[in-house]
Amino acid sequence: MDNRAKGFIFIFFIIGFILLSVYWQNISDIHKNIIERQDYNCITKTEEKTVRGTSLTGLIENGQNVNILFDYYNCNEIKKWDVVVYDYAGNDNLIIKIVKGLPGDKFSLEKTERGWNILINNEIVKNSKNQSYLLNQKSYQMLSLYERDYKGIIPETTYLILGNLAKGSLDSTKFGLVGKGDITGKVEFN
Repeated sequence: MDNRAKGFIFIFFIIGFILLSVYWQNISDIHKNIIERQDYNCITKTEEKTVRGTSLTGLIENGQNVNILFDYYNCNEIKKWDVVVYDYAGNDNLIIKIVKGLPGDKFSLEKTERGWNILINNEIVKNSKNQSYLLNQKSYQMLSLYERDYKGIIPETTYLILGNLAKGSLDSTKFGLVGKGDITGKVEFN
């Protein structure tokens, strides 16, 4: 074999090696992207919406835009502190709330001089401003039914969802614990 043929083979080998390296890098990047986006594989629709209301003041403000990841929880676990969209039958619009209690959590109410505190796993539930939620008589009556009926344990596929106002809002303090089927998506915000 002459030097010219050896040179072509060498160049061909180098080009092949470079192409193979680029190919493996692209495959690695694709795999990494799949892993990073794995939590989003069940989303059927993402919508940007403008928040109308003040129940999440201090966390999400009235007029702020958020992204709603619909059907996110078809394949992903609902976690404490997730901000979720809830389809409340008594309301024409979806409502946005924070998950404060999960299935299996110990749930109780504690009387104070000013009302009742909600306790999850023996800890007072607080909002993003570190204020405890204070229940009035009507909210206490609503949630005490769940405490009694479920013997102080949040049942499977059921959640406690609250706004960010310590005095309460249209949330579990008004309509009780909610089923997973009515949580229609996850909210992302800045």
